[in-house]
Amino acid sequence: MNREFKPGALVKFRKRNWVILPSTDSEIIIIKPLGGAEEEITGIYIPLQFQAEIPTSTEFPNPTGENLGDFESAKILFNASKLSFRNAAGPFRSLARLSFRPRSYQMLPLIMALKQNPIRLLIADDVGVGKTIEALLIARELLDRGEIKSLAVICLPHLCEQWKEELKNKFSIEAEIIRSSTVAKLERQIQDDRNVHQFFPFQIISIDYIKSERRKQIFTQSCPELVIVDEAHTCAKPSGASIAQQQRYHLLHQISKNANQNLILISATPHSGKQEEFQSLLGLLKPKFENVEISVTTDENRKELANHFVQRRRADVEKWMNEETPFPKRIAEELSYTLSPNYENLFAEVLNFAKGLTKSGEESKFSKRLKYWSALALLRGVISSPAAGVEMLRKKAGNYIDDENFLTDENESNPVLDDDFGNESDTAPTQLIEKLKITDLQSRTLKNLADKFENLKNLRDDKKAQEAYALTLKWLKQGFNPIIFCRYIATANYLGDLLKKELAKDYKNISVEIVTGEIHDEQRKEIIAEMGNSPKRVLIATSCLSEGINLQESFTAILHYDLPWNPNKLEQREGRIDRYGQNSPTVKIMLLYGKNNPIDGVVLKVLIRKAREIRRTTGIAVPFPENSKSILDAVLNAVLLQPEPKISTQQIKLDFGESTDIIAKKELEVTNAYQKAQKRETLSRSIFAQHSIKADEIEADLKETDLAIGNVKTVNDFVVQALKFLGVQVDKLDEGYRVFTTNLPKK
Repeated sequence: MNREFKPGALVKFRKRNWVILPSTDSEIIIIKPLGGAEEEITGIYIPLQFQAEIPTSTEFPNPTGENLGDFESAKILFNASKLSFRNAAGPFRSLARLSFRPRSYQMLPLIMALKQNPIRLLIADDVGVGKTIEALLIARELLDRGEIKSLAVICLPHLCEQWKEELKNKFSIEAEIIRSSTVAKLERQIQDDRNVHQFFPFQIISIDYIKSERRKQIFTQSCPELVIVDEAHTCAKPSGASIAQQQRYHLLHQISKNANQNLILISATPHSGKQEEFQSLLGLLKPKFENVEISVTTDENRKELANHFVQRRRADVEKWMNEETPFPKRIAEELSYTLSPNYENLFAEVLNFAKGLTKSGEESKFSKRLKYWSALALLRGVISSPAAGVEMLRKKAGNYIDDENFLTDENESNPVLDDDFGNESDTAPTQLIEKLKITDLQSRTLKNLADKFENLKNLRDDKKAQEAYALTLKWLKQGFNPIIFCRYIATANYLGDLLKKELAKDYKNISVEIVTGEIHDEQRKEIIAEMGNSPKRVLIATSCLSEGINLQESFTAILHYDLPWNPNKLEQREGRIDRYGQNSPTVKIMLLYGKNNPIDGVVLKVLIRKAREIRRTTGIAVPFPENSKSILDAVLNAVLLQPEPKISTQQIKLDFGESTDIIAKKELEVTNAYQKAQKRETLSRSIFAQHSIKADEIEADLKETDLAIGNVKTVNDFVVQALKFLGVQVDKLDEGYRVFTTNLPKK
């Protein structure tokens, strides 16, 4: 009977139309439902089939004159037929299963991946270009081709829900989140001896859950066929002594040792400025790449690495097809404020106290470091806000423990400075003050200063908060919805409470919310989602939202309330809204700094403006150079050692006296380091932008698929035409439609 049907023939079986597929066994008929998926392919074993269930030939009759209908009904049927297909024509099988139409530039990593077996790819496009979509396009295509059946996404804990939504809403993949809070529930669903990694085909795993030795072994033994690692730079082999990062690297290294493992790494900043860390990531793609230094290696090595590494600036993507860019225009500016007389005088008192702490006689190296860091912590707290200042100053000092183990391996460098990639806490570093050994007089001084700062918690004395309120009001009137990033939880809560009170006077239905590290990941997500329903919204947040979380759907402006002491933070924060999918044509960015604040002065001059200028002229966000953290430490130390900075009230310029030469020297070091980093990044992007792959060829394939399965316009036309067919009034607006649902059937 099998020979009666040739491959491609149409048959009717169990009240459904099927297509005959090739079979190597004469006693088995292989069939696939018409318009069905690959997993629905089944076989009929002829010797055991029932007489009543014999496949019969069928066909679609040719249309006749009696079948003629009206043109509008025909269009609805035509579009419905297109949209019902789940297997696309052309070279890409997965496009019919997506809820969006990818841009041609987003297909490039997929084309690279399809040339590899196994797939080893580092996707390092700029922040906001769409690396998540690019990686998941590869996953969806491999699934639809039947090349893989399982997938794991390894990400930071607070990004698990975001990945789950992306997989479900855009790629029709239902994945389970695996972490400490979910694993017990998942294990209860398993009725046999399999573990969660063997039982669930699609997984999103918290890297901090899976990195432990025991869990790592279980995972690597049951590893899904494709592993995607988000924010891969946080898993590089650390050049320092970060135990947490070492565990992450060892996990990925163990995964990569399987020669057949498909592995995709995602990072907007693969090169943190530390060459050995970057090369450790390359080594995960292929062991030999760990010894490849791009700037000095051979063309042959670069060409081989380029097969596994894609890195494009946004400018490269914007001119990819000379089409309308999906990215907003970023307007970045600076806004200064002048400390009020009361605040300036009180800041001077804290500065003098801090200077006094650093003047020491015969003390251990540990004690000197602790005093310097404590002094810096006090200054950073009072610069941030009166509330953060009070929190720092009120900590009871004197519980000193002369224990050098207090400074753990992860705190070998100054803990007051900002880490490269969001590892620092958003709580004030009060533990430094608590460990200080100070006199009773100094303790009373701290308490007195705290009492004075309590009186500055108002818009009259706090000019910084005053400027933030004025700018927020201006942005809201212009139609922008801002995020205000603060360094410390105390500052965010203080500023948020102030703005809630003041903005309520201007807008009745405004949503003003505060999101900090005190709030659980799931609650943060709920708060942000709820804010999207308000016409006017202001979010005050700390660094807990500065990396990975996408906020472009609800927010269009960012105010850096506290200057970050690491320029990498700027790009991480701004990338939350300045990214693919932002509906506003313009996003606004503002840096707020104190004119007569010596700390803000050196941070802005030595670090931030240099990074800003490079990005403006080259379009590249250059990572903070490797040695710049120690340079900033030296600069801030010079400020503390200088007896008194002189401030010109005419021009608001800072003169650091003898320390000016030290600062100038260190500034030159930063400039040289940035220039070196700029050359490195420019070279990297010129090699790995993949210009050899032609955009017009990819676009032609996508348009061919559009014709077969429809696109966004097809969906739009189908919905509008179907509603009109049902008698619904549909009015076209400038953006979208107004639908009157009176005539819609109830069932």
